[in-house]
Amino acid sequence: MTSLVRSACLTNFAAVAARCSLGALALLAEVGLPARALEDPDLKVPALSVGRLLELAAARGGEEAFGLRMSESRRLSNLGYLGMLVRDEPTLRNALEALMDNIRLHTDALALRLEQAGDLVSLHEELVTGNGESQRQLMELIVASTFGVLCILMGERWRPRMVCFSHRAPRSNLMHRHVFGKAVEFEHAFNGIVFRASDLDAINPGADPGMARYARALLEPVLHAQATLSDRIRQLVVLLLPRGQCRVEVVAQELGVDRRTVARGLASEGTTFSQLIDDTRRELLRRYLKDRSQSLTDVSVLLGFSSPSAFARWHRQQFGVTARSRLR
Repeated sequence: MTSLVRSACLTNFAAVAARCSLGALALLAEVGLPARALEDPDLKVPALSVGRLLELAAARGGEEAFGLRMSESRRLSNLGYLGMLVRDEPTLRNALEALMDNIRLHTDALALRLEQAGDLVSLHEELVTGNGESQRQLMELIVASTFGVLCILMGERWRPRMVCFSHRAPRSNLMHRHVFGKAVEFEHAFNGIVFRASDLDAINPGADPGMARYARALLEPVLHAQATLSDRIRQLVVLLLPRGQCRVEVVAQELGVDRRTVARGLASEGTTFSQLIDDTRRELLRRYLKDRSQSLTDVSVLLGFSSPSAFARWHRQQFGVTARSRLR
């Protein structure tokens, strides 16, 4: 299944392309996206094609921070219906829960997860595109857009403890520091934002409970449209693998069902839990090997293996060669 995203994600693309002396329409045509994607924010387009577009523009324009520059001046309205739900939630916790529960209104290519450790909370954001191509620019655009939403809800002076990216650092991180502040870390275990747990209960001064109820009533038919079980599990797998917690019982608990229900549901869709894990691991592995910012030991951890030797056995079983031989 092709993962889609609202073309609102291309807001500011033409302007940034022009500053880099690039023709936006020509680039869209080159990756197979319609010109209409720059005009109709609700048009659903392949997320993989959007990622290719941004990588192409960054390379052709010599702008390593192309995605970040697109994120400037974003508003909640860029999220469409999802922005309506988030805007009037009473606290940041409620807003993030609404964002995570209904992200499919904007895209089915993004997996979100909130984790708390002591007095810190991390919001993990990972792409699920079904391909191992580099998605650096799209990932930076997504994290920057989420950061912008948090600043809208918390106030423009709000800053996180850390902004994390799994890819390697650019030659210059001036734009990253301009957008996020000083606390930006590359080659991290996940993509996302780390902030104080106390921020979760901060009151949203602009919240209107009446408008929140109205928005949910208006969108109820849309909100009840369910993604396939395979898609929902694939998003959980991407988030749970680096934590070493990607077991069927954990996924079942996240979904609020038992493991037999998971097995039956996946069988009805022609797949299995093990197959989804292998497919996701292959996709992530291609991405990590292409970026080469992680050692093979680190990659084995990110893919959820208990040891490098377990990863080595899986790799030879899947590809018939060692992982190290693919780095030569």
